[in-house]
Amino acid sequence: MRHFKIFIELTRLNKPIGFMLLFWPCSWGMAYAYVGNQNTNLFMYYLLLFFLGSILMRSAGCIFNDIVDKNYDKKVKRTKRRPIAAGRISINRSLTYVAILCVLAFLILIQFNLKTILLGLGSMFLAFSYPFMKRITYWPQLFLGITFNWGLIMAWTAMGNSISLNIIILYFSAIFWTLGYDTIYGTQDISDDEIIGLKSTAIKFKNNLKKFVTMSYLITIVTLIYLFNNTFKFNISTIFIFLFFLSLFYQLITFKKNKPASCLNTFRFNNYSGLFLFLGIFLINI
Repeated sequence: MRHFKIFIELTRLNKPIGFMLLFWPCSWGMAYAYVGNQNTNLFMYYLLLFFLGSILMRSAGCIFNDIVDKNYDKKVKRTKRRPIAAGRISINRSLTYVAILCVLAFLILIQFNLKTILLGLGSMFLAFSYPFMKRITYWPQLFLGITFNWGLIMAWTAMGNSISLNIIILYFSAIFWTLGYDTIYGTQDISDDEIIGLKSTAIKFKNNLKKFVTMSYLITIVTLIYLFNNTFKFNISTIFIFLFFLSLFYQLITFKKNKPASCLNTFRFNNYSGLFLFLGIFLINI
């Protein structure tokens, strides 16, 4: 039971917002592919696979991140009690968990076509490079956006075995969504990160945080308007897409730089944002 509790803490399975934010872009790509390929059974099956894959890869990523950051986590109030930083589990056991989770994720990956498999294998490099980005650049959130939304393209190729300009545009919009919400999340740790020498967009733009997040979200919104302008009608799809837009504006109002709790709550609200856009895309033909 003790090891199970530590495993849950390591993988953040008790904090589902992490794997949901990895899953929602996958669902967007799947829903967008479904607009042109009305294969409901395949859509539902692949959606389930991407959901399970998101849980597994997010869990493996959390453990690897904690291994890489163990010496930094000890110095940050929010992270110093994580199992690896607190010495409650060994590095070797943690790496074993990472290996098992990756093998399970690979078993899911090989259910797709070759193009999707190759894209999935390529994403491994991105996923395991991310923890080092905060040491070398003030833009780790941008790198996270590139990494976390990779599943969007994979979902599209899984359904159609091709890559189109439109899916790249949707991917581009998702990157700036992640850039915005992860900057909000990183605002919690500005003081500690500055002391220990880690970098983030929250630190780089700490004097203009609202403006930076606003610009990131506006790029997301403008890009989506460009992509879906021909589908906007007075229907349920348009309502959900605009609910997504409103959810981003709501976040700009609610997060406060000097109130970590508001930053965390605003970050978590993106679970609703992801759901709104999924429904908006999925219901386009209705």
